[in-house]
Amino acid sequence: MPYKHNADRRHHIAKMNFRVTNWPEYEAGLRRRGSLTLWMTPEALAGWHAPRRKTRGGQPRYSDLAIETALTLGCVFGMRLRQTEGLMNSVFDLMGLEIPVPDHTTLSRRAQTWKLPAQRNPPLPDGPLHVLVDSTGLKVYGAGQWLEEKHGARSRRNWRKFHLAVDANSGEIIAHRLTDQGTDDPSQVEPLLSQIDGEIDQFTADGAYDGKPTYQTVLQHSATANVVIPPRSTAVESNGDTGPAAGYGKRALIETAIGRYKGLIGLRLRARSFPAQQTDVAIGCIVLNRMPACGRPESIRRQVTQA
Repeated sequence: MPYKHNADRRHHIAKMNFRVTNWPEYEAGLRRRGSLTLWMTPEALAGWHAPRRKTRGGQPRYSDLAIETALTLGCVFGMRLRQTEGLMNSVFDLMGLEIPVPDHTTLSRRAQTWKLPAQRNPPLPDGPLHVLVDSTGLKVYGAGQWLEEKHGARSRRNWRKFHLAVDANSGEIIAHRLTDQGTDDPSQVEPLLSQIDGEIDQFTADGAYDGKPTYQTVLQHSATANVVIPPRSTAVESNGDTGPAAGYGKRALIETAIGRYKGLIGLRLRARSFPAQQTDVAIGCIVLNRMPACGRPESIRRQVTQA
């Protein structure tokens, strides 16, 4: 990428500054994110109980919607399953609703089998997408690092790798995947893109994704996609290279999304089993995608005056 070659001559270039033009509305939206006001639509109340099935085995009492509602409240307010159960009981009492609340044991068990419905994915904008891809590490709940540093005991607890794809225009998470710590980044490009139905105009990632497998996967999904990945120091120019491409600076938006996830949802996974951890991540992405609806900043670049 050309910015690397010019790094030693960029010190005199002033950093871009932006000014939020709708600060009162955005500030009110930030306050609304912490509101305890809840409501239950008639459709949610009608779908609270699970439909009766005709196969063998015990009949489920709560629908996936009820389980998702409880897990979402626990994620938003940072509560464990028992505290989530108590919160929902108190809220329903205040609302005068006589509907049962899933207990913490049911939430723990159903979290291992809950799946995000396809129709619940965030709507994609019209036109081609600019997809940003990156990954980060999430700790597994426990005292593994403390034991290792304090007593030298090797912990069996590992960390998970959280792969996500973000729409550069809206900032929403449009695809995600949770894997173990040994999974490499390029191998997760195809699972992420398979969750995206729209046409891709540009695919942007860091140097960890550089390689033919990534390019081939992206072009198989969208034949005209522009792939912007900085080459590694040992990279060799191929016949298909078309020169430097623009738009790599927008990759900072996915770093912002990762920072929002770790700042609002948390640095660690609370569930113990891997299927439940996948549910934790999915619920966290739903929560983050809903928050901008309360208020989104509108900013413009400040004009720099020369002295």
